[in-house]
This record gives sequence, C-alpha cells and structure tokens, in this order.
Amino acid sequence: MSALFSPLTLRSVTLPNRIVVSPMCQYSAERGEATAWHMIHLGSLGLSGAGMLFIEATSVEPDGRITPGDLGLWDDATEAALVPVLAAIRKHSHINVTMQLAHAGRKASSNVPWQGGQLIPVSQGGWLPHAPSALPHKAGEEPPLALDAAGLNRIREAFAASARRAARLGVDALEVHAAHGYLLHQFLSPLANQRADDYGGSLENRMRFPLEIFDIVRAAFPTDKPVGVRVSATDWVNGGWTLDDTVAFAHELQKRGCDWIDVSSGGVSPLQKIPLEPGYQIPFAKAVRRATGLTTIGVGLITDPLHAEQLIEAGDADLIALARALLYNPRWPWHAAAQLGATVEAPPQYWRSQPRGQKALFGEISFGQR
Repeated sequence: MSALFSPLTLRSVTLPNRIVVSPMCQYSAERGEATAWHMIHLGSLGLSGAGMLFIEATSVEPDGRITPGDLGLWDDATEAALVPVLAAIRKHSHINVTMQLAHAGRKASSNVPWQGGQLIPVSQGGWLPHAPSALPHKAGEEPPLALDAAGLNRIREAFAASARRAARLGVDALEVHAAHGYLLHQFLSPLANQRADDYGGSLENRMRFPLEIFDIVRAAFPTDKPVGVRVSATDWVNGGWTLDDTVAFAHELQKRGCDWIDVSSGGVSPLQKIPLEPGYQIPFAKAVRRATGLTTIGVGLITDPLHAEQLIEAGDADLIALARALLYNPRWPWHAAAQLGATVEAPPQYWRSQPRGQKALFGEISFGQR
C-alpha cells in the first residue's frame, strides 16, 4: 500500500491519507469576514481528495491582520461569515478541516502582495502594529508598538476567544501559527525580540509567550480534537533562531500535548538567504521528528508524488503539505493516487472523470446508466 495514502489518527481525527492542503492567505476577506471567494477557493480544495484542509491564517484580532484583506475570527460577524463556507464543504466532502490561528505582529498593516506587500502607513489607512520589541521588520519602516502587560493579556484573550469560536464552528483541528516572522515567531527569534523582562533574553524566556498561547488555545478547544503548531525551524540569518532552538521548543510543546509540528522556515528578516530546491525544508522536519517523536508535517516545494511517497516511506515526515502546487493543480491528490495505485475520495459528480485503466481510483463505482 502507498505510504502517502495510508491513514493517520490524531486524537479523534483520522486522516485517510498524508496529504495536507497548507494554509494559504488569500487576502480576500472584508473586515475579516469570509466572502464568496472563500466559498469558491476552499470549496474547490475541499474536493481535492487531500486528508486535511487548512483554512488560511486567521487573525485573532483586527490589528493582527497582515493586510486589510486577511481572514479573521474575532467577533460574531467574522464567525457567522464562515458558517456557510464550512457547511458547503461538509455537505460535499469528508475532508478534515483545520484552522490556523494567527497574529501578524510587526508584519501587520501591509499591502496585499499584488500591490507590493509593503507596510501601509497610518496616514494612508494603515495601523500601528504591535510586536515584542519596537523593532521594524525592514529598515526605514516605522517601528511597531512594543507590547506591554496589558497588550500581552489582550492577545492571550484574543487567542482563547478565537479558539472557542473555532470550536463552535466545528472545525476538526487547530494550528497555532508561530512561523514566518509573525508575532509568536517574533517572540522566539532574538532578531525580533530584545525585551528585558521575563519574555526576552534567554531561550526559555523567548519561548514563554508562544508556549502560553499554545496552552491557552489547547485549553479552549475540545480535548478530543488535535492542536498543532507551525514553526520556522531557522531564520536563515546568523544570530537568529536555529534548528536546535526549534527542537528545544518542540520538546516543550510535546510536554503540553501538542499533536503535530508543521515545520517551515524563515520570514522574520528580509536579510534571510534561503537555498530553494524541492524539499528544502524536509531536513528540519526530519530532525524534529527524530529528536522528539512528534508527528511532523513536511513542506517546501514538494510537487512530485513519488518524492512525497519517498519522504513518508523514509520517515522524514508524517504528513506532506502542499501549497502553490495545489493552487496550480487542485486535483493533485487524484493524480498522485493514480500514479501510486491508491484510492482517493471524490464527489460522485466527478466519478466519470477517472482515466481508462484507473477504474479503482475512486473506489468501486457503479453509474447505473442504461
């Protein structure tokens, strides 16, 4: 049997295969509320045949949005806007739906990528971001506001409230976003965190707030449903966050009942130098998995089903997450199943699409036509 198409159980959630649709920001919300775009986008990916679908990074408060178009879950309106989207997915797919809870920190108040992605000044309709320290992401930008005790408490409460709303929406799992240079990663990295209190300085102190947030989210979400964390394994900058730091962080998360580590990298500094190639982040996932035994998600320019199969077979990762590859080819899991001799779920309206010679791709099918 294909390793990529073998099941995996996380608490009460069983994934039929090891393919994950990564959280991909769409920058298409209005005041944080999901729109018709999310219905089309997530609906399409919900029919992909993957084992798990991540909703994009979802901000826990308005000031935590990367852009004004970010999806949010901070009030009744943002919660209600997701109800029909999830209902449509549930009606036509058995895919497991996970939400990634996030806060952009000092990378907030930015333009959408197709408008340059640069910081939007307050004078042009932006807002002052919050961060561990008053250090701008890029030279020349206005510094963010350093979070004080009240600000830290506000963010704690925001993560807890969003986790409770996600539970009401019935999502199957949650992921805490502590990667890509956003708020929790900023606390972890010495490049962004130069605090002199209990939340800065030593590795133990820099991990403190992200670990608190994990505990808060875990406590606010049903105990039978899994909660994972996305990390950047390295900053790719000298003097920044390292793989050894990531392993130490993963050990602490493991003690707290973390169900998976989603291992990415970079994002906290524009000075990063990343050697891009297929699977370039897999060695980080492999190292975390071998050091901790935690379930790991491997990511990073993985587009070939045989490559994904080999990574699972070798034990380099437990799950493989795809992003741009699934935007380009939303039926990637179907094609992977056909190539690897596996079976994948598809809606009956599409059963007639399977190629000749692949009659078992969607399982045993009878069209009942005369």
